[in-house]
Amino acid sequence: MSDAITTPGTHASGPRRSPLHEHHVALGAKFAEFGGWHMPLEYADGGVIAEHTAVRQTVGVFDVSHMGKMRVTGPGAVAFLNSCLTGDLDRIGPGRAQWTMCCDEANGGVIDDMIAYRHDDEQVFLIPNAANAAEVVRRVSAAAPPQVTVADEHEAHAILAVQGPASARVLSAMGLPADGEFMSFTAAGYDGTELLVCRTGYTGEHGYELVVPVHAAATVWQAVLAAGQAHGIRPCGLGARDTLRTEAGLPLHGQDLSPEITPVQARCGWAVGWSKPAFWGREALLAEKEAGPRRVRWGLETTGRGIPRPHMPVKRGDDVIGEVTSGTFSPTRKTGIALALLDTAAGLGEGDEVDVEVRGRRVPVRVVKPPFVTTSNR
Repeated sequence: MSDAITTPGTHASGPRRSPLHEHHVALGAKFAEFGGWHMPLEYADGGVIAEHTAVRQTVGVFDVSHMGKMRVTGPGAVAFLNSCLTGDLDRIGPGRAQWTMCCDEANGGVIDDMIAYRHDDEQVFLIPNAANAAEVVRRVSAAAPPQVTVADEHEAHAILAVQGPASARVLSAMGLPADGEFMSFTAAGYDGTELLVCRTGYTGEHGYELVVPVHAAATVWQAVLAAGQAHGIRPCGLGARDTLRTEAGLPLHGQDLSPEITPVQARCGWAVGWSKPAFWGREALLAEKEAGPRRVRWGLETTGRGIPRPHMPVKRGDDVIGEVTSGTFSPTRKTGIALALLDTAAGLGEGDEVDVEVRGRRVPVRVVKPPFVTTSNR
């Protein structure tokens, strides 16, 4: 994705900015680049651990407007996407969402993962990752039949993620529907603007993602903060989003999923419609599933002092048997945790002990099955 495409308030040579950028500046946000966007990492009032704790215990709100947005419409839109993406959209009906992947045809590696929102047989809204959105649009557009339209709406919407055990109460205070089942969505009106209320999120907690037209982003952001005051709401940056999703065992593209890491290796085969006659990468993935992957994703939790980080080697004795893909300090568990790809030939199982090499020092870790915490999501 080119960083040279501009949005209001950006320079042609710099990263894109959220429509809420000035609000984040006013809140003392520390910024970092994510997928070509200049987004909040954390806020001055508390930082990552306080923001993380708010989501686990009460409620937080994230600006995730950097995420991609694309719409596929026209006769046979669902059937067309079903022939491209791994998930089986025939398993869900209108008003339901599905986590799915766009895979490479040759090797089955994951080009991107995304959520597909099925409006009806002729309209699906997709939210891919920021850095990969343009490539997903390109691939889907190139394959689309004449009657199907693929629209890139990356800069037409803001997305606010209201996450945590008190999130339903915040939405109810705003007059928005909060009774939807997990992975459902509905259109709703707020202050004269239609938005999507989605029972989705990336924290492991009960939560919602609000897809809002850009012109109404500031109004809805301020309303969420006002409605959440009674519940101790905190604005949260993408630093806390990463620690939350790692604790929940949720994969991140570019680390736990990638063009070199397949759904089979990442233990994401549950998001593959294996019985579908066609989807990108089908033959490669079926062959890998049948033969067994050479490596698979596990969780690791430290039993010694040290924090695993991406790309650190996992060792048993003198042998390197894998690599950390995501690693962090768990604010909830107060210990180091990681997701890692481990060689299947090593024959590891839950409870086995190995080491992670942290800056030249071996840190003992235990092999576990994610998630690392119990959450409120349901």
